[in-house]
Amino acid sequence: MKFGFIGCGNMGGALATAVAKEIEPSEIAVCDAFAPKAEAFAKEFGVAVFEAAIIAGEAEFIFLGVKPQTFPELFREIAPVLQARKDPFVLVSMAAGITVSAIEAFAGCHCAVIRIMPNTPAAVGKGVILYTANANVTDAALQTFCQALSAAGLVDPIEEGKIDAASALSGCGPAFVALFAEAMADGAVECGLPRDKANLYAAQTLLGTAELLLTSGKHPGQVKDAVCSPGGSTIQGVHALEVNGFRGAVIDAVAAAYEKTLEMKK
Repeated sequence: MKFGFIGCGNMGGALATAVAKEIEPSEIAVCDAFAPKAEAFAKEFGVAVFEAAIIAGEAEFIFLGVKPQTFPELFREIAPVLQARKDPFVLVSMAAGITVSAIEAFAGCHCAVIRIMPNTPAAVGKGVILYTANANVTDAALQTFCQALSAAGLVDPIEEGKIDAASALSGCGPAFVALFAEAMADGAVECGLPRDKANLYAAQTLLGTAELLLTSGKHPGQVKDAVCSPGGSTIQGVHALEVNGFRGAVIDAVAAAYEKTLEMKK
């Protein structure tokens, strides 16, 4: 067993799906507090289902896809198993607000730890997976980890002190973007466009603009300026957004998400 997933809910399941595209199913195992979820996932992808303690005792990469508040209960079960291991393993945690040092403390040993913050677009291979690792993670293990998750989207290293700020953008961002897409579609419906067309065009416009930003390397302001003809309808729409505090509201949203993350860590 190379990769084991303790918890295969929305986020854990998305990452397990990505890994299943890069690794042989025979090398993957899953478990979940809701057993039918793990069994359904295993049936779909041809992976094994084991209890958490077995995954903790045998997997090379142990993904912890459980909520932060359940960590004490989980580690009461798996910490003795981890401490008894003689072979190398890596704990991969996606729990918000739990630091690398805290994960080591839960495990009760100086083990290799990778802390990740993925986002929901990982489910369609377009996610952002931020990661930070402690000194116990070897270069070879890190290379294997990054390759295995490459099907989930952008896998990018970041120092732990910046991970909460980055997560307020990439982790919370899909909700902000979806809200913007819904609002744009609502505006088009008000102007007479059918709802299905409005939703489709809003989503495709966001997708295309994101791809343009990534492939062109242009500053977002340049992409905006290219659409704003003098005296045209776009610049008038931009003016309306500015009058209503659009950019300030977005900045406040990311900052508020960041502050809440810091508050949750206390």
